[in-house]
Amino acid sequence: MLDGRGTLKRRLGARLWMSGTWLGVMALLALFAPLVSPHDPLAQDLFSGRLPPFWQAGSDPTFLLGTDSLGRDVLSRLIHGARIAFAVALVAGLATAFVGSALGLLAGYMRGWVDVVISRLVEIWMAFPPVLFAILLIAVLGTGLSSIIIAIVVIDWTRFCRVVRAEAMNQSAMDYVSSAVVAGRPRRDILWREILPNVLPTIVVLSTLEMGIAVIVEAILSFVNLSISTDAPTWGGMIAEGRTSIHQAWWVLAFPLGVLFLTVLSFSQFGEGLKDRFDPVLR
Repeated sequence: MLDGRGTLKRRLGARLWMSGTWLGVMALLALFAPLVSPHDPLAQDLFSGRLPPFWQAGSDPTFLLGTDSLGRDVLSRLIHGARIAFAVALVAGLATAFVGSALGLLAGYMRGWVDVVISRLVEIWMAFPPVLFAILLIAVLGTGLSSIIIAIVVIDWTRFCRVVRAEAMNQSAMDYVSSAVVAGRPRRDILWREILPNVLPTIVVLSTLEMGIAVIVEAILSFVNLSISTDAPTWGGMIAEGRTSIHQAWWVLAFPLGVLFLTVLSFSQFGEGLKDRFDPVLR
């Protein structure tokens, strides 16, 4: 039994370490993109269009992952695309966590009409298809990173609200909360000093998962030209461009698609690893 539990903990630790390593490397590349990218991601050279990766015949060693149809360096565009993806993931994830968690805490602890109003609002919000809702919001707000972040927050706050509400209700039934009430502590003090710290691990896990969702949403919107400028190096835009030339230059589609898949998977696995790490049964 102990050996089985130890093996499980090692596997969970390896999953957390591997996903965290990938996200850490991508975050560093995004942070230092102007310094580490070998070329200007917007520089065009039609004479160097559709050069293959370095291991194929006809490649140019200065373009390690090849070039697209306009001669732009694929590696440099991937690195600068990571900057956009991680900016959206970080800001949108934290903003969504703040809005949804605050409302969920209020609904789960205050109960009564506060819970009824917030719960009905969540049900109404979740009736809209998220992708169509995002496209509608972008059409109204206009393209740009700020519009994408606002759209993600407006759509996904319900995910945090429902989970945090349930956790807050469970914590409110605990003895330490009852003791605080008997001691005459203010309800606001009990909410932020007693309940919030015990719900915080759940919020952290959800925030990590939400960052992966934000990366997907940004990629979808850039794929349909609703993100930022079409010339900007976004992963979704690169996938859209590579789709039209898959038979002539497969690397233009394959590399951004692979990086997007690994990044979203790493966010998911990192969140699951954190959840397992916080699980008292596995500790």
